[in-house]
Amino acid sequence: MKKLIGIFLLLIWAFPVFSNPITGLLERIDKGASKKFVIEIRKEGTDDFFQLSQSGSRIKVCGNNYISVAVGINWYLKYHAGVHLSWNGMTAKLPKILPPLKCPERHETSLTDRYYLNYCTFSYSMAFWNWNRWQQEIDWMALHGINMPLDIVGEECVWRNVLKRLGYSKVEINRFIAGPAFEAWWAMGNLEGWGGPNPDSWYSFRLSLGKKILNRMKEYGMRPVFPGYSGMVPHDAVKKLHLNIAEPAPWNGYTRPAFLQPTDKHFQQIAALYYKEQQKIFGKADFYSMDPFHETNNIGQVDLAASGLEIMAAMKKVNPKAVWVVQGWTENPRKEMLKGLKPGDLLIVDLFSECRPMWGMQPSVSYRKGGYGSHDWLFSMLLNFGARTGLHGRMDELLHNFYLTKNNPLAAHLKGIGLTMEGIGNNPMMYELMTELPWRPNKFDKIKWLNEYLMARYGVKDKTIEQAWKILADGIYDCPQTNNQQGAHESIFCSRPSLSSFQSSSWSKMQNYYDPTSTEEAARLMLKVADKYRGNNNFEYDLVDIMRQAIADRARIVYNRTVADFKSFDRKSFENDSKEFLRLLLSQDTLLGTRREFRVGTWINEARSLGSSEAEKNLYEWNARVQITTWGNRYPADEGGLRDYANKEWNGILRDFYYKRWNAYWNTLLNVLDGKPLIKLDFYGMEEPWTKAHNYYSSNPVGNPIDVAKKVFHEALVLHGKE
Repeated sequence: MKKLIGIFLLLIWAFPVFSNPITGLLERIDKGASKKFVIEIRKEGTDDFFQLSQSGSRIKVCGNNYISVAVGINWYLKYHAGVHLSWNGMTAKLPKILPPLKCPERHETSLTDRYYLNYCTFSYSMAFWNWNRWQQEIDWMALHGINMPLDIVGEECVWRNVLKRLGYSKVEINRFIAGPAFEAWWAMGNLEGWGGPNPDSWYSFRLSLGKKILNRMKEYGMRPVFPGYSGMVPHDAVKKLHLNIAEPAPWNGYTRPAFLQPTDKHFQQIAALYYKEQQKIFGKADFYSMDPFHETNNIGQVDLAASGLEIMAAMKKVNPKAVWVVQGWTENPRKEMLKGLKPGDLLIVDLFSECRPMWGMQPSVSYRKGGYGSHDWLFSMLLNFGARTGLHGRMDELLHNFYLTKNNPLAAHLKGIGLTMEGIGNNPMMYELMTELPWRPNKFDKIKWLNEYLMARYGVKDKTIEQAWKILADGIYDCPQTNNQQGAHESIFCSRPSLSSFQSSSWSKMQNYYDPTSTEEAARLMLKVADKYRGNNNFEYDLVDIMRQAIADRARIVYNRTVADFKSFDRKSFENDSKEFLRLLLSQDTLLGTRREFRVGTWINEARSLGSSEAEKNLYEWNARVQITTWGNRYPADEGGLRDYANKEWNGILRDFYYKRWNAYWNTLLNVLDGKPLIKLDFYGMEEPWTKAHNYYSSNPVGNPIDVAKKVFHEALVLHGKE
């Protein structure tokens, strides 16, 4: 009996059960932190609110629900305790007695729907997360006011059961469901099977993980958005299920699932089966995400109005109160489909509001006359594509577009905000800004806000740091309205070499919009005060990231000079400049090795850790390596244009993948200058071996970030003849 009691107590110690999610959140931030706050839930009106006040030596946080309280805690920590929690650090050592409040503070918002995630995020950032990492992310959501997260973890388990019920064999199911790093595009109807087949253990893991995620979200009072059914079936359903459908055109070289028209007599049957199996595992939801015509121009003779009604009807049979969530992206949602749907039954996520708003604001390349009519919608920030590294933001445009909605009649049905990035873990400042907007009723000065953010992020006020970040805010973080690029200014290191290399991915639409030497000046200023902030986690992370950007920007200048050397037939200068380019690339690799967030080993080891056998580990590692490089086999990579879409400036991949491409290319040009014929390089042939390799990359940092940054910066200046 004593032994059983001992085991029980050990389990409680290892897996503590908290009285409410806020207690658990605070204890994960810092053990004992929950004793420093007083939490109160109080219902008032229809708006969300939080209120901060002093209660003896403790801080009292009152709100209308747990999410509002979590936002209040985060607000206090940032603006009164100088503690900033972000992806690069979700824990902090709080003072024994928290700084007292001088006076009570209250914030409220009528924007009560706050959405999070993009299907792509689940593959580009979250493909290999375990429960511990997911737990941190759900805490991040709560602290930033998210109450409507997209939740697709375990979707493959639902589909496996559905296909079994439809008579598909295990082999056939494995040919349909994609591997871990590509499930997002399978779920969106872009491809089948790529990255698989998944082992049985994968489904067991995802089933357990999905239930834990859902339970924690509900503990906080979040309202998860489930993937709904809008007509996807395997492409061979024509023969297998005897359905009257046409096989779809390929997507960038991949076989697409077929689309069963919602007006087909079999649609409601399969939809009912899908929702039944989903409900068995995860229950019902109040929101279902469906994008039946995602990135599809040729939709044939689809009756859009009737299709919308049928999709809605199938969803409403599961939960009559449920709302259909649809992306506002390119042509979607089609206007014909919107006409027959009742206001209140549809919620449109205006996916790229900070750049290409569709809700009716002019000018915008995606402008829709009349906006979304009488349907509800969310103002969203996309910001990142492919989880690419790179400083990037549209501070001025974001503030302008958001506050413009206040008095715009087309915004009468605005219900909240959304964060719809394809990848996370980058540019934390922009996400902090976006998630605060609902709680700030009036437009504010960006530099004043930025200085307050820096005080929160580093816990100190420093004029030199403020000067560095002002340069960034007025430069690389001020992408203008006229620039339509998708996400970060991509590094030239990550581009397939040519005499006209510019953007690395096929569709980024990059344009120059800031002085590349400005990031170098910001890095110089950060280094100037760096010794004072040794051990400051947020400062060291930002220093490395800003220095990374400065080196990438310098490398682009050197690249252009090297190309000019070649075109001028200046062999000596070409040899010197091409070597300088490669030295910068290797310096970048060394710098990024000082932070685990910028090491390819972190990504690969996350993948391998989920395997229960060597074969499984190797499959997951291959998924991880392919996604960030070729994305597919030769045809999707080269002809489909997918290669380097998710390019990464990471330690390890820089020296072993990107360096080899550039070194080989510069050598071919050097040979031309020596009178030899130009050899056309087979880049895919060079790239594929890395995707299949299993050489070990550590996720452990090497070197002190400040010392290495100083050394790298000094060497870069010397190599450029500035000292």
